[in-house]
Amino acid sequence: MTGKIIKGVAGTYSVDTGSTGVYECKARGVFRNMNIKPLVGDNVVIDVVEKENQIGNIIEVLDRKNELLRPQVSNVDGALVVFAVKDPLPNYNMLARFLILMDEQRIKTTICFNKSDIANAQEIEHLQSIYENSGYKVLFTSTHTGQGKDELFEIVDGKTIVLAGPSGVGKSSILNMLYPTVQVKTGQISEKIKRGKHTTRHSELFALSDNTYIMDTPGFTSLMVNDIDENELKDYFSEFDPYIDECRFKGCVHISEPECAVKKAFKEGKISEIRYRNYIEIYNEIKSQRKY
Repeated sequence: MTGKIIKGVAGTYSVDTGSTGVYECKARGVFRNMNIKPLVGDNVVIDVVEKENQIGNIIEVLDRKNELLRPQVSNVDGALVVFAVKDPLPNYNMLARFLILMDEQRIKTTICFNKSDIANAQEIEHLQSIYENSGYKVLFTSTHTGQGKDELFEIVDGKTIVLAGPSGVGKSSILNMLYPTVQVKTGQISEKIKRGKHTTRHSELFALSDNTYIMDTPGFTSLMVNDIDENELKDYFSEFDPYIDECRFKGCVHISEPECAVKKAFKEGKISEIRYRNYIEIYNEIKSQRKY
């Protein structure tokens, strides 16, 4: 029997097998000998031990499409990061950090700005201008009017998606709009996201349909990117790409160097001020961490 690991705690794995339910499984010792650790998101083959009590053993971990380090999960199809257009206003620095972390692990990310029904045209245009050259798909949604529902459903349905965003932006409302029959499960996700930053967390997938899984992201309020070299940070800002070859110095980090084409483009309004300031803030933070 095959299934997907949706939770793993202390060597016990919850395996969703679809119509036959969730089995609590142990992993065979052979995995330890092969230095293989089953991960949440793994597609696995299980051997049923007790059908009535839904207990089994994992006997094979199928090939992984990818493997994330933070959060530790495999076979992710994409990431959806949700902020509100306003109430609360977006935290651009936090958003930049999440985009960097997902790019580092080659996960395609969609930015979703919710509550578009309470924003005016200028506010929408401002957000569009920030990310228009960033290389990310940007959606504007409203759970009150249904705006963006079809596009979101296409992004999420049939996939394993990492969901992230601060509280109060409407993540649960979005999931309920897309999958109205899973109200309790999205409520559980909402409660998990609201937990304090010092609470111990385990990665867990929530099934929205037979082939659709959502993972809420632990520690979203304290995303650290200090494992990236400060000289490589510029590679995570696609807006810089058209100008890098025009810089005077090879390896220019676009902060204090003379004749920097990226800084020139920023001053001419070709690169978003918010994105450039995000870059400087994170660069200085990483550089400061390297001193200690």
